[in-house]
Amino acid sequence: MQGTPKQSVAELPAYAGGAGAIRIMLVADDEYYREALAADLADRGLVVHAFGDATSLLGTLDSAAEANVIVLDWKLPRTSGIDLLGQLRRRGVNLPVVFLTGLASTVHEILAFDRGARDFIDKTRGVDVLVSRLKRIVETSKPIADRQADKFIACGKLLLKPEMSRAYWNGVDVGLTIGEYKIVHLLATSAGRYITYRAIYDRLTYEGFIAGEGHTGYRTNVRSAIRRIRNKFRACDPAFVEIENYTAFGYCWGSPAGDSKAGGPGWEAD
Repeated sequence: MQGTPKQSVAELPAYAGGAGAIRIMLVADDEYYREALAADLADRGLVVHAFGDATSLLGTLDSAAEANVIVLDWKLPRTSGIDLLGQLRRRGVNLPVVFLTGLASTVHEILAFDRGARDFIDKTRGVDVLVSRLKRIVETSKPIADRQADKFIACGKLLLKPEMSRAYWNGVDVGLTIGEYKIVHLLATSAGRYITYRAIYDRLTYEGFIAGEGHTGYRTNVRSAIRRIRNKFRACDPAFVEIENYTAFGYCWGSPAGDSKAGGPGWEAD
């Protein structure tokens, strides 16, 4: 028996917005919630193609280029949202992925960003917040016309390839996630000066993004990301010491300008 022919996104039932609207691929297992959310997004001018599980979405990947962003629930039947994100990346789908979930814990948020998600949104924030963030993500994901495919950035033993979002140390791919690459790019292109926790987190997510517990809760997420980055570099080179920290302020790539390696007041190792 022949398999069911794949459909293009254009052939799927859609909640349509206007011409040139942002195109969303939405995956949520609750049918009522999925349809209500898709309708609300369409009312705000977006085009939404909705799916009930990972299998349904994966069956349309040949047409994924027609979408701007993928919105995933965390809890899905058989294949969870976080596992679906991994499958998408392994299949070469590099569209921005946003988690929209009721699992609004720091643990889930950190895991999502570590796996390369662009945003992590609590469902209780409402549709208008979701639309605002989706528009920002799509806008910042637009290609820059004058990018050069062979452009790279060198900083000592570090080589960055922006077009591929890859970092190499002594010629070895460090294996950074997209979020980790953004942090390394920010630090390395500002080598010798400290970058604040807030600036690092803005680069990881976007300016003004609020996360974590308390007014400075985002620092925990930044520390966790830096720890993972250091570990990946040390796996390539156990002597790696390029990322330095100054307590309650931020991080620096290489020795701070005009400072010594020895820890001054407020210095911390990690």
